[in-house]
Amino acid sequence: MAAPKTVLIVYAHQSAGSFNSAAKDVAVEELTKQGYKVIVSDLYAMNFKATATQQDIIGDLQNPDEFKYGDETLHAWREGRLTEDIVAEHQKVKEAELIIFQFPMYWFSVPAILKGWIDRVLTQGFAFTLQNLYDNGIFKNKKAMLSFTTGAIQSMFCPDGLHGDINVTLWPLQNGVLHFCGFQVLAPQVSWCPAHSPPDVRTSMLNAWRARLKTLLAEKPLTFPPCTMFDMTFPGGFVLRPEVREEQRSCPHGISTGHHLGKPLPPDNQLKAEEKGDAV
Repeated sequence: MAAPKTVLIVYAHQSAGSFNSAAKDVAVEELTKQGYKVIVSDLYAMNFKATATQQDIIGDLQNPDEFKYGDETLHAWREGRLTEDIVAEHQKVKEAELIIFQFPMYWFSVPAILKGWIDRVLTQGFAFTLQNLYDNGIFKNKKAMLSFTTGAIQSMFCPDGLHGDINVTLWPLQNGVLHFCGFQVLAPQVSWCPAHSPPDVRTSMLNAWRARLKTLLAEKPLTFPPCTMFDMTFPGGFVLRPEVREEQRSCPHGISTGHHLGKPLPPDNQLKAEEKGDAV
């Protein structure tokens, strides 16, 4: 009998009575019911260290006179000299078919403890190399997604809203972290302003999340420009190839939220899977 497929939930909230906790519990319950093995990394309960320091490395440094975290952890990973907490998270990531990041949005990003998980666990060599990026990334056969709450109502994150376009806010996390490591990025689950919503609205949000979870792993990932569109040579490269730029001249929108080419952003590029274009 085949072993059950694994989902890892990286959870970052202090309170068991929070909406984020309820969303995490719904995911555990629904995915377990579907036969998945669900692992939860409860970062606050684990007292997970948020700072990336030389204490993450066991033994001598390669260059103690000029400490560079990325270089030193790459060497330590190759030699099996990273601390136990990082190694334990590496094992969970290796096992997981899907990673769900469940958190409240803090200052247009993730809480510090979750940023620490990203900094420390997505180690160079383990999660990426300079040769294996984006659609050629190490985790190209895995899926990942953000599930988060906001303190603001949805209209505040519209292109004409006070906070600006949510697609711009999500680009660094979804492209710069997840897609950079090769993950197939599923559209985020955004729970808008639950703290200031009545109980029936919060219940509706959780029910919508539960319904989505039933077919989550069959969803089409978000679309990002493939590396083949870029001149991947060094130095002076890593920009759109001239023929691609020429092809894009007649398009009304830029290629993606990040590759806007000075044009209007493609609508909801970071919020829902596109029906057309190359998937990761």
